[in-house]
Amino acid sequence: MKKLSKFLSFLLILLAAIFMVAAMGESKADIAGQVVLNLNSETVKQEVTVKTFIDGDTTHFFVPESVNETGVLKARYLAVNTPEITGKIEEYGKKAADFTRERLSGAYSILIESDNGAWNKDSTGDRYLVWVWYKESANSPYRNLNIELLENGLAIANSSANNRYGDYCMTAISSAKEDKLNVYSGQKDPDFYYGDAIELTIKELRTNLEFYNGKKVAFNGVITINNANAVYVEQYDAETDMFFGMSVYYGYGLSGKGLEILRVGNEARIVGTVQYYEAGGTWQVSGLNYRTMKPKDPGNIQLVSEGHAPAYTLIDAETFLRGKVTVRGEETESVFDFAPMAIGTSVEIKNLFVESVYTTLDEDSSSYGAMTLTCKAGNDILQVRTTVLMENGERITEEKYLGKMIDVKGIVDYYEGAHQIKVFMPNQILIH
Repeated sequence: MKKLSKFLSFLLILLAAIFMVAAMGESKADIAGQVVLNLNSETVKQEVTVKTFIDGDTTHFFVPESVNETGVLKARYLAVNTPEITGKIEEYGKKAADFTRERLSGAYSILIESDNGAWNKDSTGDRYLVWVWYKESANSPYRNLNIELLENGLAIANSSANNRYGDYCMTAISSAKEDKLNVYSGQKDPDFYYGDAIELTIKELRTNLEFYNGKKVAFNGVITINNANAVYVEQYDAETDMFFGMSVYYGYGLSGKGLEILRVGNEARIVGTVQYYEAGGTWQVSGLNYRTMKPKDPGNIQLVSEGHAPAYTLIDAETFLRGKVTVRGEETESVFDFAPMAIGTSVEIKNLFVESVYTTLDEDSSSYGAMTLTCKAGNDILQVRTTVLMENGERITEEKYLGKMIDVKGIVDYYEGAHQIKVFMPNQILIH
C-alpha cells in the first residue's frame, strides 16, 4: 500500500511537471509560418539590423537615413503588447524579451514593414509601428515575429484585429489561449519575483521616488562602491542609453553571506524599503535582509552574478550641469535634468581645473580631512567631494590638487542643494 501511495505521488508530480513544461513551452500550431510576406505589396519595407533590444515589443533598429535621418528607427511592434520589463516588472516580461532577442540575434536577415504605404508613428511620436520579419537562413522564408509572440502567449492583444494581418493575429491569440501558453497558462512565471516587494527597474524608481516613498521594492544592479555601511548600485537602461543608480544602506543588519553579496563587482538583487534620508538630503533603500537558513526567501538580497565593473560613464560638464534625459512610457514621455537622474551612478569627467579646495577641519567630525574641490571646465563650475583620502599612511591634503588639472571618476551625489561628484579613493583622481 505504501509503495502504491509513493508511486501515485510520484506520478502526480510527474504529470504536474509535464503540464508546467507544456504551459511554459512554445506553440506547436505555427500560425506565424502560415503568414506570407508579400514583397510587392503597397506597404513600406526596409531590411534592418538591431541597435538595441528594449523589451519584447520594442527594438531600436539601424536604418538608412532615407528612412530616418538619425539612422535609427525605434520600432514598436504592431498588434502586440508584451509584459513590461523597463518600468514595473511584469510576469513573463523577461521571457518575452528573451524570445525577441533570441529570434533576432540569430537571424540571417531582419525586415520591418509598415501596415500601409507609410511609416506611422505611435502615440508617443517617437516610435514607429511596424511588423517585424526575420529569416533564419538565406533560403528560408521570412517569419512574422509579432504573430509568433501572440501564438506563444508572450503578448496580449493590442488592436490585433484591425490591421493587415488581423485574421492571423486573432487565430494566434486563440491558439495560445487554447494551449494555455505562458500569460494564458495560469502558472507562475519562474523568472518573476513573487515576494511582497514591488518589482521594478532603478529607472522607474528614480523617476518616481515620491510615489515609492515608504514602499518595499526589488531590483537588480551592479555594486560599484561600498562605503560607510552603504553601497551604490547601478543598472543600465537601454531605452535612454544611460545608467540609473541608487544608494542602498545596509547598516549593521547584515553579516557573513549577506555582506559577501554586496561586494563591489557583484550584480545583486536588492530588496528593501525606499526612504528619504533627511540628514543627507537624498533618497536611499534600506531595511535589507539575508536569512541564512532560508537563502531563497524572496525577501532576501540575492547574488545574481559576479565579475562586473562600474560603468564610469564619460560625460562633460555641459551634460552634468545642463543635460536632459527623456524617459518614455507606453503613452507619455517626461523630460528630466541629467544630474538628478544620474545620482548614484558612476561617471568620469576629464580636464577639470581645481580653482579652490575646502577641507573639513572639525576634528569631531567623521569627515575630518575630507575635501571639496571647486573645479572649472571652460566657463562651468562644478564640485568634487572626497572622503578622507589616504596615501602611504598619510592623509592627502589640498596641496596635492590645488591649481592642478585633473580627471575624476566618482559617484554622482547631492549635497546641500547641489549635485557633485563624490570620490572615495585616491586613484579616482588623476592629476595631469
